[in-house]
Amino acid sequence: MVKEYWGLDIGGTKTAFLRGDGEGYILSRQEIATRSAESWEALLLTLLPKVGQPRAIGVSCGNPLESEKGVILSPPNLPGWDDVPITAWLSARYHAPAYLENDANACALAEWRFGAGQGCRNMVFLTFGTGFGAGLILNGRLYRGASGMAGEIGHVRYASGGPVGYGKAGSYEGFCSGGGIAQLAGVSAKATVLLAEAGDPGAQAVLTRSAQALGMGCAMLIDLFNPERIVIGSIFARAERWFRQEMERVIAEEALPGSRALCRVLPAVLGDAIGDIAALSVAIDGSKGDAE
Repeated sequence: MVKEYWGLDIGGTKTAFLRGDGEGYILSRQEIATRSAESWEALLLTLLPKVGQPRAIGVSCGNPLESEKGVILSPPNLPGWDDVPITAWLSARYHAPAYLENDANACALAEWRFGAGQGCRNMVFLTFGTGFGAGLILNGRLYRGASGMAGEIGHVRYASGGPVGYGKAGSYEGFCSGGGIAQLAGVSAKATVLLAEAGDPGAQAVLTRSAQALGMGCAMLIDLFNPERIVIGSIFARAERWFRQEMERVIAEEALPGSRALCRVLPAVLGDAIGDIAALSVAIDGSKGDAE
């Protein structure tokens, strides 16, 4: 019998535990409130089974972390999760290899293996949700960079001033994230989209401004990495009609024609299940990488 894969999707609000197969199919799922336990170890002991030996375990968590060492380094939304050696702890308990990735990289793996990126070797995934980050699949492999910080496009400055994202006024995250759109509009990103749908010109102007920044960011990524696809999640996937036209106009003006012609910009297709499938994808990718 083929062993199953396990996944842990750790977030500031909830942590989910998944069992799944090598095709990304979720066999079972449980979740608990992340802050319901006194410590990270108490939370894991509550959520995880007492026994079991999966083929591999994947962990998806927000930065900062060290994926190669398998250590979570005090994420701002996870108080008390300081220098957590999570992969070593999991491997020792379940006698299985464990792997850790930041959530942007994990979602990139999920969309590449099971979503909008299937069949290509060079893909960029953009989160466009609470924050704005990129996961890079280059030459058929996840690219992390020298210290695991590759793809932090949200920190790049787009304008000399503007909404603050990633601690920097005018950053791409300031224009292309839920928090950034809220700063521009004065209401949440969801409310901004609803107002735009109702014909509010101010809300529509905010989304157009965000779409222009998104187009410039995509053009930069197209010129830098020459991807076959850019897959964009969260806000873009839910409200594509308010971004598509202006984003494509800017890409057409800014990106190199040959590279632009080979790249498709697509919404993520895994929807609300992406966090679960991302955690499983970390396990699947890690085990396949060890086999190579």
